[in-house]
Amino acid sequence: MSIRRIHPQTARRLATAAQHLENRPYTMLDTIRRLGCLQIDPTKVVMQTQFLVLYSRLGPYDMAEFNRLMWEERALFEYWAHAASIVLTEHYPIHAFHMQQAIDGTSPYTQRTHAWMAANHNLLNRIRTVLQEREFAAVNDLVKDLGDNERPQLDWHSSGWTNGRTIERMLDCMWMRGEILVAARTPNSRLWGLAEKLLPDWTPQAELDEHEVTRQAALIALRALGAATPRHINLHFTRYRYPQMSSALQRLEAEGHIQRVAIGDDRHTWKGTWYVADLDLLDRVEAGDWQPRMTLLSPFDNLICDRDRTEQLFDFRFRLEIYTPKEKRQYGFFVMPILDGDRLVGRIDPRLNRKDKRLEINAVHWEAPPSPEQQAALRDTAEALASWLGAQSVDWPQSEGILNSKKS
Repeated sequence: MSIRRIHPQTARRLATAAQHLENRPYTMLDTIRRLGCLQIDPTKVVMQTQFLVLYSRLGPYDMAEFNRLMWEERALFEYWAHAASIVLTEHYPIHAFHMQQAIDGTSPYTQRTHAWMAANHNLLNRIRTVLQEREFAAVNDLVKDLGDNERPQLDWHSSGWTNGRTIERMLDCMWMRGEILVAARTPNSRLWGLAEKLLPDWTPQAELDEHEVTRQAALIALRALGAATPRHINLHFTRYRYPQMSSALQRLEAEGHIQRVAIGDDRHTWKGTWYVADLDLLDRVEAGDWQPRMTLLSPFDNLICDRDRTEQLFDFRFRLEIYTPKEKRQYGFFVMPILDGDRLVGRIDPRLNRKDKRLEINAVHWEAPPSPEQQAALRDTAEALASWLGAQSVDWPQSEGILNSKKS
């Protein structure tokens, strides 16, 4: 059987279309469903990444819609996907499998915490009792309520920021086990509640085995990626948690849910085994029914979270510089790549000045000299983002920074 061949440009367009980064109307829930997860990060230089990812796809949206889905309907909840993320309640059986692994201590990530929780079962039971009595509680409330009489038998020790934060670490472990969920958020803390009280009645409760979890998760990841290799899938959605992936992909291919493709031009074919899940979308893109747009991406955006894939697909090398010392940064602290159609054409270093209501652009770095149309589109794009953020102006660099490019 011949393998369908697609051009690298088609692969890029398929990736952006699969990520809902076209200029088309999408609903918020359908967008999150397509992505599979929204990574959570507290950095507020511009806006938390989970909200920027949605903005890049939906444009200016009403935060009340997100709050309704998250906190009222509980169509979404927080759990660990390819990082701490917002995931869909309809995908609960996939995440429940990983929760059970945390309970059993069978995952290599949970073996240490499993033993530590067993040694601190009195503290664990006391936290359960408090949360049974209340609708929710913050970490500080639990620390105050448990007091000295509920000291743990074994404090949590680590070489990182969690050292000594025993109750907070216990809550994180209970969260990984699916016992508790984030019930609400305040500006400074998470409020925890029992999962049995928070999950809606319609939450799917099917018990999936290891092979079926991988099969379903791999399909979700592949639909979000557009075209991908097994390695790309392994780094997406439920990152690094795809046991028996090879057999799961074989089954999906035999069932007709996915299809192998070759990516290349007249001179070169990309290495690896590539798959596509959404063949209707591929057909549409190849037929020219593709609507490009310019938008700014969070540094944690789903499109670029796999840095090597981003470089291969878009010829764009991107690295997060938040943890890089200031004097060693190449582009900036919270750099947002500029997506223009099917190309990543540059990056912008913004900061929201909330006090003065200004979106301050520290620098713009183009991959190549921009056209006047691109410069105008970037200004419009930044001003639209600023307006949504509540800023009244956009401050551009005083120099000709907007003209800076690597190849100028």
